Amino acid sequence: MFNTLMYTKKLEEAGIPRVHAEAQVQMMAEVIEEDVASKQDLKELEYRLVIKLGAIATIAVATVATILTTFIKFF
Repeated sequence: MFNTLMYTKKLEEAGIPRVHAEAQVQMMAEVIEEDVASKQDLKELEYRLVIKLGAIATIAVATVATILTTFIKFF
């Protein structure tokens, strides 16, 4: 979590005027909020990956079964 108050204080301690420090912190907070995935985003992504991996596993099993069936018919 981005601590805006602490970041503002650090900027002020470094000699940045409070008005400028607050403006910079606000901009950083906006960028962080836009670019960071939320827990809900990650849960949705996990769900989609599980579905896709399930489909891939099903196709793989079906393919192997088909190959084995074809192979057995020839012998």
